[in-house]
Amino acid sequence: MERETPEPHRYILGNHPEELARLDRQAAAIERPTRLLLQAAGLTPGMRVLDLGTGLGHVARIVAEIVGPTGDVVAVDRSADALAVARERTRDSGVTSISFHEGDVTDWRAATRFDAIVERLLLFHAADPSAVVRHHVEANLAQGGTFVAIDFDIGACRSEPPVPIADTAIEWIRRAFRAAGARPHIGATLAQILGAAALGDVRTFGVQGYLGPNDPAGPALLAGVVRSLSPAILQHGIATAEEMDLPTLQQRIADAVREANAVILPPTVAGAWGRRTSS
Repeated sequence: MERETPEPHRYILGNHPEELARLDRQAAAIERPTRLLLQAAGLTPGMRVLDLGTGLGHVARIVAEIVGPTGDVVAVDRSADALAVARERTRDSGVTSISFHEGDVTDWRAATRFDAIVERLLLFHAADPSAVVRHHVEANLAQGGTFVAIDFDIGACRSEPPVPIADTAIEWIRRAFRAAGARPHIGATLAQILGAAALGDVRTFGVQGYLGPNDPAGPALLAGVVRSLSPAILQHGIATAEEMDLPTLQQRIADAVREANAVILPPTVAGAWGRRTSS
């Protein structure tokens, strides 16, 4: 029997080396949409910016490029291991305007306020996304400052025309995230979350990718997420180890997508932003 009762919040995908490598591939795949959304939200040189849930520091380094040497980026994450990697990579890149801090992003406070606060793929995993946004708007965002949320909407994720093995993998992913208490469609509701935090002039749009039949990124994406989620998939009775057959899953998806001349639509990268207009 399937068991899909949500668990208390945790980062379900883990922090093992394969998952960190997958995060690097994911970050590379969504770097351009992220830049587009950050620039559309109004990040400019000289800003002081807080990056929530920085992980390996991908977004912090993008923000540092945008705000330039006169800007300042403070990046927070609860994983000491991820922060160690982020610090090393940032040193190697020559960027000196980012400081990394270990802390719980649900209640972290800074001594001084920020011109902008950004998050990418944090609210997706948050137990109470609205509470996280409200806390940082009230505690850390300057008057007139901007909160920028970037997250996935898995609702658009599919194959076209439909490829059963690809769409089955997508359904395993969707159900495993939900069973673990994550919000796979949160990108669609970012504007409502920001509006509920008393942010004004809220804007939102999403960027949709398309991965053709000969693009290895599509099968690698689906198989990689299934692999990272496989403990939860098994725990909640969503699929068996035999059904997933992880060693062959990526190749089976790739073969089926090529045979169908299909396109894989990855999750939409959705963004929303708004300004703090009240004290």
